Amino acid sequence: MAADAPDTRRSVYLLLTAVAVAIAVAKVVGAENVNEPSRYKAPISKDGTKGYGSEPDRDWPPTRPEPGATFSSNDKSRFATIRALVDDNTYVIGKRVLPHPTDAGKKFLDTGIIEKGKGYESLDIVMNPATNEFYSSKPPLMPTVLAGEYWLLKRVLGWDIVRDRFLVIPFIVFTVNVLPFAVYLMLLARLIEGTAATDFGKLLAFTTAAIGTYLITFSGTLNNHSPAAFCVLFSAYPLLRAMQEKRDMTPWGYLGCGFFAAVATTCDLTAAAFLAGVGVPLLIARPRSAVLYFLPGALIPLAALFACNYAAMGSLLPAYSEFGGPWYNFEESHWAKRGKPGAKGIDFNTEPTPIYAFHLLLGHHGWFSLTPMWFLAAGGLLALGARSAGDIRKLFGKASGTGWTPELFAAMTCVISVTVFAFYLTRTQSYNYGGNTSGPRWLFWLIPLWALAVAPAADRLAGLKGGRVLCAVLLGFSVLSVFYPAANPWRHPWILNLMEYVGFLRY
Repeated sequence: MAADAPDTRRSVYLLLTAVAVAIAVAKVVGAENVNEPSRYKAPISKDGTKGYGSEPDRDWPPTRPEPGATFSSNDKSRFATIRALVDDNTYVIGKRVLPHPTDAGKKFLDTGIIEKGKGYESLDIVMNPATNEFYSSKPPLMPTVLAGEYWLLKRVLGWDIVRDRFLVIPFIVFTVNVLPFAVYLMLLARLIEGTAATDFGKLLAFTTAAIGTYLITFSGTLNNHSPAAFCVLFSAYPLLRAMQEKRDMTPWGYLGCGFFAAVATTCDLTAAAFLAGVGVPLLIARPRSAVLYFLPGALIPLAALFACNYAAMGSLLPAYSEFGGPWYNFEESHWAKRGKPGAKGIDFNTEPTPIYAFHLLLGHHGWFSLTPMWFLAAGGLLALGARSAGDIRKLFGKASGTGWTPELFAAMTCVISVTVFAFYLTRTQSYNYGGNTSGPRWLFWLIPLWALAVAPAADRLAGLKGGRVLCAVLLGFSVLSVFYPAANPWRHPWILNLMEYVGFLRY
């Protein structure tokens, strides 16, 4: 906890951390995929009618599904790679056999880990057209690292990811999502202490970080966005602490800053904007330390990512680079439906860019509408960032410490946030909001940067009539969005479900 905070605030930080981490643990150990009747076609009644409104297309399973602790194509794809690496010593998670060996009416049979009925069926796969071998479409570095953890569990404890899936999978998710989350909150408490001026601002910012963001929602599922957010904070911590204490970073600080910024990039590729946003000013203000420590720290995870890409598929580029090509558009691929008549669902969204931009900011998957605390954060960022011009000029002179100031950091956060948002508006083949997901998951790695900006804005509102009540309302709706998808984070947000229920919109 924040050592320099008064006893009362330290106690609140401690209690909120205990609550948030306990919730995350509960989501991990209680994880089980459940079939919701609303996601399936209604049965035909005796009078020949069925359901109401616009019904989903999928059929209710005729037999009891195999219990599993994975929720979606996203995490199943990653766990398929983990299993293949340890159990089969390969990145290949399946293979298409031609012709079909048993059924003359079917052209092929997909075998291996992703075979239907084995619990690892996934839309997030690619197929090498030259070998008919399947791979996860997710970057392989994270599964490779986690495969080492599964290897230890298997060798030391004898756990098998198929037989003991309710032990192996929660254990891995706990180490990826919960332990770093606890450290993340402790570090945030220290940074918030040096960011806000009032007790209300500090406690509101920390409460938001603890239970008011989607990092809690996704704590029970293996995903790349939560680790990316943690690493952004771990990278920013030595820089911000040095800035608050008006000193330069230590060599270890530079190394850690570069290392974790690059790890965030390997988890979420758009976090490269943060890596550049932090690294370029350091190279300008402190070129020697940046070259000797920051850059080597950053090169380690980036080199590991390229090495894993090459080991997995013989290419330095990730599978994403093949989107729209034969690796993705193989026969009966989910993604091959794009642009074809009858293709329905959010994955095949064809909205105009302005409509997509609105929903990604203020609509059913909105950064602000689902987490209205970010309205406060935006005010704090803009107010600080607008005063950064003089600090930018100082970078080219004899800037003290690292050259960074709160104003410059706020301006950097604004610039990279706009850059990332604009990037996704150019991805016209991916206007799907991240698929079936309860929030704008591609933006989650920005969460710690925006959480830090809540405090200075709350300081201003704390002294206004009704200001604290407004903050409480914004926090309440943020928490509502976080806990609405209680059973499965890979479901639509409450705003989209409401729109569908009243007949306003359905993808």
